[in-house]
Amino acid sequence: MRALFLIPGDGASQLQALPAVAATAEQLRFQIQVACHPSLAGLWKLLPAVEKVIPFNFGDATLADWANLLGSVREPDFQACINLAAGRQVDLMLSMSHIPNRMAAGGFSATEKVQVPQGLWPAQALEAYLRPIGVKLQAAAFRLALPRTALDEAMAALPAGDGPMLLLAPSGRPGDWPDAAWQELPGRIAATLPGLRSRQVPPATAAEIPGRAALVAASDVVLASDPVTIELALLSGTPVVALGRSSDSLPLRDGVQGLGSDGHLRELPSNDVLKALGLG
Repeated sequence: MRALFLIPGDGASQLQALPAVAATAEQLRFQIQVACHPSLAGLWKLLPAVEKVIPFNFGDATLADWANLLGSVREPDFQACINLAAGRQVDLMLSMSHIPNRMAAGGFSATEKVQVPQGLWPAQALEAYLRPIGVKLQAAAFRLALPRTALDEAMAALPAGDGPMLLLAPSGRPGDWPDAAWQELPGRIAATLPGLRSRQVPPATAAEIPGRAALVAASDVVLASDPVTIELALLSGTPVVALGRSSDSLPLRDGVQGLGSDGHLRELPSNDVLKALGLG
């Protein structure tokens, strides 16, 4: 039996859905298919439980695209659809499918309309979509399982040495922490922690996400405002200070801290960042 996940949105949105997809596959012994933007299809290689990715541009789909998607979802034996999309077209498509259990936050095609709780890490909030089919979700316990070869390549790309490894990942968006602050921070830390290794990486593109996952997993701590890198740190269990994220948008566990608000990081003092890293 199979479940279909319709997941619009960017790379961070896809990553937030990984624990829910994994839990569905494991607890129900279902095969999983995911429909997402074509540029993000490769991201789902991070989760072997996904048997097929259906490339679909939810934001710019034509009637022909929706008809093709309907053909794709009517043929396999889907028992459930977790629909994170919204709009008349997706409702029309799903209402003509043969999928008996269709969970969504709204829309006339839903057989079960869910109430998505506020004030939770988005990955955990997806449990609302899974309860109607008997799946329990503990998103904070999920961990990416990366190939040994990918981890070895990532470790080889990091600076040599035995000291702790700090990965820095700015978002580069307006209102981000200033470039000068990102560049100066490793030197300030090294003054009290001489063995520190560090590397700064640009925002992760869709194609780079699997490699970025390995870099994150190979690091000791991550300081990031890049949303994709933050989500990868949360899924890998690597300690992270997430700039621009509130505490209620992150899992409650040791080694995870939010600091500042998105788009308003220009005036964030470096001393506050050092303190969040446990060095202030």
